[in-house]
Amino acid sequence: MSCINLILNRKSIRKYKKEPIPETIRDKIIEAGRQAPSAANRQPWHFILVTDSAVKDELSKSRFSSFIKDASFIIVGVCLPYDQVSKIWGVVDVTIALQNMVLAAEVQGVGSCWIGGFNENEVKALFNIPLEAKVVALISFGFPDEKPSIRQKKELQEILHKNKW
Repeated sequence: MSCINLILNRKSIRKYKKEPIPETIRDKIIEAGRQAPSAANRQPWHFILVTDSAVKDELSKSRFSSFIKDASFIIVGVCLPYDQVSKIWGVVDVTIALQNMVLAAEVQGVGSCWIGGFNENEVKALFNIPLEAKVVALISFGFPDEKPSIRQKKELQEILHKNKW
């Protein structure tokens, strides 16, 4: 399957096999995030790799994220802005880096799911993240143990505007 078809057919995975992701694959996923573009190349991102079962259990206590305890690993994407450019664009930059990771996972047969339902203060306390940082998202990764159904997307004519609104 071509890369574009993998992207177009990607689904969020919420059920993972009890099989670890090899370090070589995991490292390529993380490297894809590190290589992401950022505003003025500021790279305001920090990533926390979570493999510890007890920590994954703690993160899975949120209402919508109970499934992440079974993930092979989790990446916590954090923006630590340090200048005016990264204060304005840092969250976007981290989001781009995390999306690179999601796509790098997909092309290697690894499933993932964005997690936005978390208490930022609790996550900061759990990982000792600086107060001035912003936790952008958590992403779970693992070998899929499900094939989610196709979800309907809006028609292109509903969302695409040509040259004006």
